Amino acid sequence: MTFLGIDVGTFETKGVLVGADGDVLAIARRRHGISTPHPGHVEHDPESDWWAGLTGVARELMQHPGAGEIQAVGVSAIGPCVVAVTEDLAPLRPAILYGVDTRATRQIAAWTERLGEDEVFRRCGNPLTSQSAGPKIGWLREEEPDVWERARWFMTSQSWLVARLTGAVVMDHATAGYFHPLYDLRSRGWDVSGFEDVVAQERLPRLGWTTDVAGRVHEAAAAATGLPVGTPVIVGTTDAPAEAVGAGVVSDGSLMAMYGSSGYFIRVGSSPLTHRDLWAAPFVLEDTYVLAAGTATLGTATRWLADLLALTEAEDTVTFGRLLELAGDSPPGAGGVLALPHLAGERTPFQDPTSRAAVAGMGLEHTRADVARAVLEGTGHAVAEALLTYERAGVPVERVVAIGGATKNDIITHTVATVTGLSQEVADSPGAAYGDALLAAVGTGAVTDLGPDCSWWPQRHAVRPDAEHAARLRADHLAWVELYRALAPWARARSAAAGEER
Repeated sequence: MTFLGIDVGTFETKGVLVGADGDVLAIARRRHGISTPHPGHVEHDPESDWWAGLTGVARELMQHPGAGEIQAVGVSAIGPCVVAVTEDLAPLRPAILYGVDTRATRQIAAWTERLGEDEVFRRCGNPLTSQSAGPKIGWLREEEPDVWERARWFMTSQSWLVARLTGAVVMDHATAGYFHPLYDLRSRGWDVSGFEDVVAQERLPRLGWTTDVAGRVHEAAAAATGLPVGTPVIVGTTDAPAEAVGAGVVSDGSLMAMYGSSGYFIRVGSSPLTHRDLWAAPFVLEDTYVLAAGTATLGTATRWLADLLALTEAEDTVTFGRLLELAGDSPPGAGGVLALPHLAGERTPFQDPTSRAAVAGMGLEHTRADVARAVLEGTGHAVAEALLTYERAGVPVERVVAIGGATKNDIITHTVATVTGLSQEVADSPGAAYGDALLAAVGTGAVTDLGPDCSWWPQRHAVRPDAEHAARLRADHLAWVELYRALAPWARARSAAAGEER
């Protein structure tokens, strides 16, 4: 008995084949990139990035001997995205990505005024931000009316992939909760009132829970993927909730810190808590909820830095090893250099798409190593500021489990632990695809207990606050926040001027 999980990320599609006891039998990957056709626009091609990635890893994994016993498939992907498709699921344009895509700033402001800030929050448990998918549909209506008119469905990444596999047009509640203001958090259903002219409910997928079986692999999908016809496919979810499940973050008060291309943080609870600086949504299991936060860049900033410093090698492990070695030549605090890693604006808690990156405090005495450490520590400060938002909101965090590729960068993780005072359990998890496989096992009844003794939970090691450098890094954090506040008016004015020029 085996389960297949496939996750489509920002830069990579990853698939895992997992046995009934949680052992990973095989892993497959396919790389892809992003497109940034205009400032603030971040896109994927659904066919060449998402579908080609899914079919490629599926075909490879189906060559494994254990694939003959496959019981179910789970799919996750980046989100919330907006992909406009025809009745037969053909994409009409590139997909608009999650919060890193900031094109709908004008629609966010107009929609907030149209519905009223208090009503937006009452309905969604969230203000409208770049993480909100609804205003991006509004952007399509205003900026690309032909696409908007021709679209039969407005979907997200994994809902489109599941539809390609099964023909079922369905979206999970955990993702729909980010299509604000089109989803009501407390009634847990679509609510397009006030925006019927933008999107009729009939143009949105039906809703289901992540572990529900959406449908079964049809013949065309079987031919493309190598999956057996009739294999059950669950509704699926976005990558972050799948990561949380795969890391064992399912209990009340636990928080998953995902150190991926961007930072994403999920605190699981049994009731729908809300706060204006955090994102509220349903979780993957019925009667569970999350309060989430995010940074716009994390691993993306480290890759940008490696490229900038000419450290890039063919193998990512070598590239990031060289970067960490260089930064290690600078002491904690980077000799007084501070860096804002706001290469694509920032999300929690600033919700400022106009913010831009900066390196401050340099003198003739500073080196490439100081710049490298400052950017890595600055990325840690961004994560720490997002996590400190929970404390300011009065929401207890009982346990932090850290996952993702950037957890291998101990400068970032130690900065976060030291600034926040929160120890982190770094999980050696295969990632969101592993969570997808586990969710598929839950959805088909093969796994019924997600308690502490579940055999699927990964091994962990602890990252604790660094008492020796706590005073330095916490002082730097206060200065880092002040640096953002000092530069924010300039960045907003610069963004407004650039908009007028366009």
